[in-house]
Amino acid sequence: MTMLSLCIAFLVALVATTAAQSATNVRATYHNYNPEQNGWSLYAVSAYCSTWYGDRPIEWRSRYGWTAFCHPTPQGQAVCGRCVRVTNTATGNQETVRIVDQCQNGGMDLDVGVFNRLDTNGQGRFDGHLTVNYAFVNCGD
Repeated sequence: MTMLSLCIAFLVALVATTAAQSATNVRATYHNYNPEQNGWSLYAVSAYCSTWYGDRPIEWRSRYGWTAFCHPTPQGQAVCGRCVRVTNTATGNQETVRIVDQCQNGGMDLDVGVFNRLDTNGQGRFDGHLTVNYAFVNCGD
């Protein structure tokens, strides 16, 4: 009985982890991090993840665009510094971004530069948000 309980607990954890690795039809708004104008400083924009990643080399901080991750799971420090491949469902445009912040809107807050690169048809700006799919990916660092 104990072995069966452990197996069930493992499977539940595995399913929860797998489910949290991607999502479809997520609302993505934009945020004015403006990392280029702020010297790619997580401290300058008061990003939640600056506590753990603010002292990383500029090559690390500037390798990808930035986003706040607002989905219910995973969250907090567990997602800081991780990368997400974001796809605009309307155009198919994709961008890899680094999670540097958290938010409460249930979706994502993309840096305005990333938002604009994904919003090639202008519909996101018109609507005030994009509908995106995302998947966690390896940042390669």
